Amino acid sequence: MSPNHQKTGPLLIDGFNLHLEDLEPVADSQREVKLSEQALKQLAASRATVEKILAGGQPVYGITTGFGKFKDIYIDPADSKTLQKNLILSHAAGVGAYLDTRVSRTMMILRANALAKGFSGIRPSVVQLLIDCLNAGVHPLIPEKGSLGASGDLAPLAHLTLLLIGHGKAEYQGKKMAATEALAKANLKPVELEAKEGLALTNGTQAMAAIGALTLLKAERLAKMADIIGAMSLEAQLGSAKAFDERIHKARPMPGQLASAANLRLLLKDSGLVESHTDCPMVQDAYSLRCMPQVHGASRQAFEHIRSILEIEINSATDNPLVFGEDVLSGGNFHGQPLALPFDYMSIALAELANISERRTERLVNSALSNGLPAFLTEFGGLNSGFMIAHYTAAALVSENKSLAHPASVDSIPTSANQEDHVSMGTIGSRKARDILGNTTKVLAIELLCAAQGLDFRLKNTSDTSHEIETISPGPGLQAAYDFVRSKIAHLAEDREIHIDMDAAEEIVAGGELLKAVETSLGPLQ
Repeated sequence: MSPNHQKTGPLLIDGFNLHLEDLEPVADSQREVKLSEQALKQLAASRATVEKILAGGQPVYGITTGFGKFKDIYIDPADSKTLQKNLILSHAAGVGAYLDTRVSRTMMILRANALAKGFSGIRPSVVQLLIDCLNAGVHPLIPEKGSLGASGDLAPLAHLTLLLIGHGKAEYQGKKMAATEALAKANLKPVELEAKEGLALTNGTQAMAAIGALTLLKAERLAKMADIIGAMSLEAQLGSAKAFDERIHKARPMPGQLASAANLRLLLKDSGLVESHTDCPMVQDAYSLRCMPQVHGASRQAFEHIRSILEIEINSATDNPLVFGEDVLSGGNFHGQPLALPFDYMSIALAELANISERRTERLVNSALSNGLPAFLTEFGGLNSGFMIAHYTAAALVSENKSLAHPASVDSIPTSANQEDHVSMGTIGSRKARDILGNTTKVLAIELLCAAQGLDFRLKNTSDTSHEIETISPGPGLQAAYDFVRSKIAHLAEDREIHIDMDAAEEIVAGGELLKAVETSLGPLQ
């Protein structure tokens, strides 16, 4: 086990051994961060090279020259501090809503980890201030828009760096204030950047990587929730479990498909509702029920691919130029294309979880498709509308996802007088994936409400006497899921403010307690 995976003590970063699972405890202010001794040595060594270049006076991009189109303009070392400050002030050009605190904190640890590799030529004391701010709960306020994802996330990272030099705005103890005030309250002092340091702090992919990583971690959990909720919908509609037979899925051994099918078999094991109609005349279920392993599994595999990319990226040096011993080399590791394509893929994979969920909800509320459930899942239709408009909302969110899933990475607008003539738009892609995740969580929450309501009729936990449905129990794992939902949200006997139920269901889907209840009953899901 990596030292980073120990649950106690500070998280040591060295630029090489950070894991995705390390990020959420830091994002949630549950774990302290420290530079390892190895990182301190790496930082000191690369800084020594920068100091040597400064003493020699030779032109080296980013150290003794301007930036971007101004790459050929020599800057006297005496003006280094002014150059670095101007870089940060001019590049802090973000607009829009501020990134939430979890994203800002994740950006901070990712930037510190990239610098800790020792390829950036920054002083250890500057990286230490970044970590001190993180540990003290001083967070930069970073507008979410303005990055092309090309020469790194320049604007977002410049706003992050404003905090370190005592400019811009920050959050401290839940309150927004000037960065200088936040630093003073935390007994921290701003730093004056020296040669190369502004560029080291602003070149990188940490905004898109932070948003994308946090989105991925939630997406992986959402895939399990989709299996649970889909299985509840199948039971409520008296669907069949035959399509999840292991022999079918071994004949097409896609890893995600195999995992989802195994989950569905486990969830539906010993289900009286499934067994009650084993010999019924219906040959097979609709795709939204029968093909859950294939659809959910494909999204799972997308998430696994994105995970593999992010595990590399969060331990990479993504600024420019990079310092290797005595050599300083200019390249393009700041370019976001390796993340931009996977983030567009993640958007599509998340949107598909919502697409198939909405179709299952349609079958639950449509009395022509639900195998005997009342129209819109209400006892007294006409006087009550039940889940009619909740389904409208799911349809609207799915439609919005289709627009958001249009790939950002296929666009490129040249900037910096055509010096930066191909850009990734990866940060836009990460934000779209984040927004689709939010919509998909809501769509699954609506399905969860409808599935629980459908099970109420199967279990006769209603006031309705007009639907003669035999009382049969679900499988043990889904009984645990149903009981958990009903401990939080009552049966909808008559119309009430449905948005309150929807909000409660969204908390259930986004949280981990329902999954814990199911796994306590069945054991771990895949």
